Amino acid sequence: MLELIGNGTLLRHTVASLFRVTAGFYLAVLLGVPLGILLGRISMLWAFLNPVIQFLRPISPLAWIPLAMLWFGIGDPPAIFLIFLASFFPMVVSTTIAVHNINPIYFQVAANFNFSRKEIIARLIFPAIIPEVVTALRLTVTIAWLVVVAAEMIAVRSGLGYLILDARNALRMDYVMDGMIVIGLIGLVLDHIMKRLGNIESAQWGAKVR
Repeated sequence: MLELIGNGTLLRHTVASLFRVTAGFYLAVLLGVPLGILLGRISMLWAFLNPVIQFLRPISPLAWIPLAMLWFGIGDPPAIFLIFLASFFPMVVSTTIAVHNINPIYFQVAANFNFSRKEIIARLIFPAIIPEVVTALRLTVTIAWLVVVAAEMIAVRSGLGYLILDARNALRMDYVMDGMIVIGLIGLVLDHIMKRLGNIESAQWGAKVR
């Protein structure tokens, strides 16, 4: 471990993996949460897209590796695409369910107070779905972290997944164990960050509503 840290190899591969996870995860959140809100509020859109989502959702992101390499080549794009797929569908489904679970009376009260669409989203929907969305974020970021390691063993030449594969080919099982330890530690840190972020966001939205 000290050898990998000293020559900068561990830092270089860790940064590469975190970049891919961050890009794919944030892209999935930015697209998945708004889509989930729309699906939760518009019944016709839900009836139209739900079969498509339920068809694509069970397909393992790793099954898309050949197509991802065909479409995007070798490098960061295919790995980011796989992380996006792994994160997008859980976020959409979790957000949609959270919106469906909001008590309809709240929307009736909002209508009585002539809330605009923006106010309904900011003062009603977001505070109501934050606990479920934060839980989905914690689970999804773990899935994304798992997928990036697998994707890096095939589609790229950097990252912790590539480090493990390259170390295995060189019969350096100590490097393999080092990579596994770092993956586990980063997973713990990411889960802690998402948990703290959820507590902060819940407090902020609660203050805004009050």
